[in-house]
Amino acid sequence: MNLLIEILGWVGSVAVIAAYGLNSYQKIKSDSLMFQLLNLTGATFLIINSIYKEAYPFTFINTVWLIIAMVAMVGIIQRRGQNKDQTKNPEP
Repeated sequence: MNLLIEILGWVGSVAVIAAYGLNSYQKIKSDSLMFQLLNLTGATFLIINSIYKEAYPFTFINTVWLIIAMVAMVGIIQRRGQNKDQTKNPEP
């Protein structure tokens, strides 16, 4: 079990760093689902790792990171739905 938790921690770290790096080098945008999915996945894995290791300040910051990613993803999905509706029913 310890090895699995350690692997999740490392994968989470790589996901968050990948999101930041790809965004910094303008390979993905911060309003893309990929950026938010990397942050969401990374935060989730880091939360699992930090709870297991009883590193609660780290758990807190990653929980906030997860909530931010979830809210952003909902907004992105809603905007995509609105854009689809506008292209189907353009205003005169």
